Amino acid sequence: MGVQVQRSVQRFFTDWGWLDSRHCFSFGRHYDPANIGFGLLVVSNEDRVLPDTGFDTHGHRDMEIITWVLSGSLVHQDSQGHSGVIYPGLAQRMSAGTGILHSEKNDAWRLDHSAAAGEPVHFVQMWVAPDTAELRPSYEQCDVSAELARGDLVTVASGRPGRDSAIRIAQQGASLHAAQLIGDGAVAVPDAAFAHLFVARGSVRLEGTGDLAAGDAARITDAQGQRVVAGPEGAELLIWQMDSALF
Repeated sequence: MGVQVQRSVQRFFTDWGWLDSRHCFSFGRHYDPANIGFGLLVVSNEDRVLPDTGFDTHGHRDMEIITWVLSGSLVHQDSQGHSGVIYPGLAQRMSAGTGILHSEKNDAWRLDHSAAAGEPVHFVQMWVAPDTAELRPSYEQCDVSAELARGDLVTVASGRPGRDSAIRIAQQGASLHAAQLIGDGAVAVPDAAFAHLFVARGSVRLEGTGDLAAGDAARITDAQGQRVVAGPEGAELLIWQMDSALF
């Protein structure tokens, strides 16, 4: 077993004024040949987008894209006719396949004229390579708020045969799990050839490794059920369980 910790401040950083984006791996103008992914995960971006701004229509191809909102709301529209609002507790997946255009905006003020609507939308977007190229583009979402409230590890997305999950991805070697833990709550990292643990909020202690704060990540090779315990303020975790690696 091996663990490589990436601290929040070690991530690449993009500041476009309306966008504050932190990248666990090479992304956009940021390129490091030694950091282009882990396991099957090639993008893990933590984004904050100001109100009435966002990503204009742009394209993707042959990628499974999962969006997880931490606070605020994100409006999605795509060239396949899908549209909707992504909010905390809602798992969303877009399969780019042969090609899809989409936009993502913090349109909360238009949707909800409350004080909270003036806040940035804070979310994590993750990409994994599909196991089959040239698929038909598709979209799926599911609210898992009730499951998260139990404080257990919830399987948000998976392509594993026989694995129950909220949404499906076109990658049989990967599953995404999420947990919202109260203070001192605990879960175990699933057994995996490769596991990527991202602390989205709060802090945790990873067995055999030590303390991880918000924005920190642990890249675990040959994960064997290490215990993850939340700090006193609780924590929100995203854990990728992967059978193989692209690189």
